[in-house]
Amino acid sequence: MDILSDVIAVTRTGQPVSYKHTWRAPWRQQFDEVPGAAGFHVILQGTCWLARPGRPALELRQGDVLLLSRAQRHTLTDHPPGGEPQPTGSQTVSLCGAYELDPARAHPLLLTLPDTIHLPARLGIDLRLAVDLLSAELTDPGLGSAALVPALLESLFVYILRTWFDTDDSTAGWTAALRDPVVADALHAMHEHPAHPWTVAKLAAEAGLSRAPFARRFTAAVGQPPLTYLTWWRLTVASRLLRETSQPLAVIAGEVGYLSEFALGAAFKRQFGMPPGKYRRALVGKFPGEAERLVETT
Repeated sequence: MDILSDVIAVTRTGQPVSYKHTWRAPWRQQFDEVPGAAGFHVILQGTCWLARPGRPALELRQGDVLLLSRAQRHTLTDHPPGGEPQPTGSQTVSLCGAYELDPARAHPLLLTLPDTIHLPARLGIDLRLAVDLLSAELTDPGLGSAALVPALLESLFVYILRTWFDTDDSTAGWTAALRDPVVADALHAMHEHPAHPWTVAKLAAEAGLSRAPFARRFTAAVGQPPLTYLTWWRLTVASRLLRETSQPLAVIAGEVGYLSEFALGAAFKRQFGMPPGKYRRALVGKFPGEAERLVETT
């Protein structure tokens, strides 16, 4: 089981959006905060500067990719604060977009990302290819573009995160956790088989370590004890199944490791503040068409 893909699948909601902009100096564009989203910019031509409150200005060059993991308020401009403007008419072309994420079920892997990830143009040939394909579809849409663009946006998000994790040298947090074979093996086991009756001893055996050292190592890396994370993950998967499928509650309970729908219902209410049926009915209007169909099976 690919942990990153799993995390994105349960966290993502709605459809990503993207726009291609051509800016001509002098120019300045403010982007407001978007709660529950991650925003990005890709500089296709020219240069510009990122300005954020209380932060030094950051120069962005052609080919650079910027991910704002919490889509905070920021400004792009043709010159840094207090600097000389670019010559009138100088052109900058950028891709701007956003991914809608579920703030109620934000995975700790995504929460530990820095709020601003700057990937210079020299990093990641796969990332470059994703950018080029997306830019081409937005510049000259053709047959199938309506299907291609969301898929390319999803690919770009994965490539950004993959490139970040590949280049991040952190010795703590989720980057370190995924590089630790003991912790990673336990995470893979929980993600691949959430319904398995895991205990700390069984997870430790899966990871090839004795119980107490494993529990300490996992907790230090992930920030939660193994079974606390397992419970959170099971209920997060359950919430996605309630949102995206018409499966009865008893079936969902079995898929995420609960012996009955009543056991799942009690655990779900403790975490979400409402029973699963009410949670599913609350989706009406948020996911038109699909949510109405789901309610009919609850």
